[in-house]
Amino acid sequence: MVKDVTEVVPGVFRVEDTCHVYVIAAPAEPGEERTGIAVDFGSGRVLDVLDELGIDRLTDVLMTHHHRDQAQGLARAVEAGVAVHVPPVERDLFDQVGEMWAGRQLSNDYDLRDDRFSLLEPVPVTSVVPEYRTARYGGVDVRVLPTPGHTPGSVTYVAGGVAFTGDLIYAPGKVWSLAATQWSYTENEGPAMVVLSCELLQREELDVLLPAHGEPMTDPGDALSRLSAAMRRYVDFRRPHPWDLRGLLDNPFVQVTPHLLMNKSSQSYSYVLLSESGAAMIFDFGYDMSTGLVKSTAREARRPWLASMPALREHYGVTQVEVAVPTHYHDDHVAGMPLLRDVEGTEIWAPSHIAPILATPLHHDLPCQWFEPIPADRVLGLGETVRWREYDITVHDLPGHTLFAAAYEFEVDGHRVLVTGDQQDGMGIPGERGEILNFQYKNRFRIEDYRKSAALYRRLRPDLMVSGHWRPRWVDDDYLHLLTERGEELVALHHDLLPLEELDLGADGVLCRLTPYYASVQAGGEIVLTATVRNPFPDKVVAVIEPVVPPGWRRERGSVTLRLPGGGMEQVHLRFGADAVPRRRVRLAVDLTIGDLRLGQHAEALVDVVGEGIR
Repeated sequence: MVKDVTEVVPGVFRVEDTCHVYVIAAPAEPGEERTGIAVDFGSGRVLDVLDELGIDRLTDVLMTHHHRDQAQGLARAVEAGVAVHVPPVERDLFDQVGEMWAGRQLSNDYDLRDDRFSLLEPVPVTSVVPEYRTARYGGVDVRVLPTPGHTPGSVTYVAGGVAFTGDLIYAPGKVWSLAATQWSYTENEGPAMVVLSCELLQREELDVLLPAHGEPMTDPGDALSRLSAAMRRYVDFRRPHPWDLRGLLDNPFVQVTPHLLMNKSSQSYSYVLLSESGAAMIFDFGYDMSTGLVKSTAREARRPWLASMPALREHYGVTQVEVAVPTHYHDDHVAGMPLLRDVEGTEIWAPSHIAPILATPLHHDLPCQWFEPIPADRVLGLGETVRWREYDITVHDLPGHTLFAAAYEFEVDGHRVLVTGDQQDGMGIPGERGEILNFQYKNRFRIEDYRKSAALYRRLRPDLMVSGHWRPRWVDDDYLHLLTERGEELVALHHDLLPLEELDLGADGVLCRLTPYYASVQAGGEIVLTATVRNPFPDKVVAVIEPVVPPGWRRERGSVTLRLPGGGMEQVHLRFGADAVPRRRVRLAVDLTIGDLRLGQHAEALVDVVGEGIR
């Protein structure tokens, strides 16, 4: 019979509960208070057996993942004054789990992640754990490693040679749950991540694995190797062709030229410019070593990590990733940049029109923004040429896929290269219907953007164009001609379909925007929104703006009159007074008339009224 409390390795105790709860005893001098930290918490039973462990109190609990069998007793931990630390990707499923329960799609649901096996009620969180780094908790040094698979955000904790693996592994070659690894309806993201996590964990100097379910494993290399092999067979069973995950991890990079690499494992592709000094610059860095993206865009379904960094060092002699630059602000191009900065000391350089979007997400109503601000360490001017190591890099405005996008021009290994992000889609084969122009109206696409980008390409005449989701393209005259034709065709299509001659509504039909689009205000406080209005007529007109507020709100002024030049744009600041009742996503709007064009409640903004009970 298994004992309820066992010292599994010296100074580490296992408490049987809804999962194994491990307690690490902190060093203490005779006569000092005896403290410890816990990995996972189960129902909280560990608090009832501290005397058996020879421990006076717990100072901290480190959670490997969010599932209820690991976490259901955390309210007891908080009540006892124990600090709660959680994986960064999954924080929302601890202290904001009520929002998941309130908004989680249930009908026609294709998101199979096991997020509904979360806490029933939120608990306060002290901090998120620093992935790839060592932190001290209650006098114990703990290294944090991302090990996605059982959940997208799972982590493993390493103290000394002991790895606390959560539910990554149950026994040599086995997992506690295959069902938990199925994150989306027909894909293999979770099982493939188990393989990658096992392969990466084997590189650590470990003496023993302590799982959340199962017995200690004293040959970590064998246990992880057997699971990696078994899970690879499982992954390949569900794919039309075998997937060389071990090979992908060993070297995810393709040499486009000797000093320019493409990370074929990332989502989207990242490009690495190598310096003779051993330093590297990365163009775009979203989801590194991706096995696919879950259909959900919830924070806990989006996992940046740095799985390709070891290969960059081992195969290409990179000593430091010095700089990362984005082609645009979309999450699959920038999500991993903060982690690069925190772990690698990487500076983020961003063009002048992209930097504000990264720094203040949701100030503008734009799709695909990352969840947290990403402030730039250096802002680059459009048209500016900057020097990095032995390279001169010129920043070009490249609207089309989104209004806030840039191309980077440089020479490497005798070739002129242009990094273009997501501007085009496909290989662009002349004589076929190739090269789809990748525009979205919510990204602020304008009708002539692709005409202008084609002109830029003709002027620069790069030898090579590299993009976010398609293979590098060696450029010839036929390709440049094709892009010119496609740009002109797109302009013609919009003129055929929209009444542009009589009313220039633009590509997206939006004549007024409110910023910030999503903000917060204290209950009873004030907020100022900026309305930006564009005149669709060729002649000057008068525009009338009428602020629209819900019951209980105040507006500083009534109708506002603007005189707009032909085709021009003006701004006005509107002050609103908030209700005293905390609420989420209160809708403010403006009713707009431009000349004789009555548009009604044309633009809105969302405001959280913050008070007790609302974050």
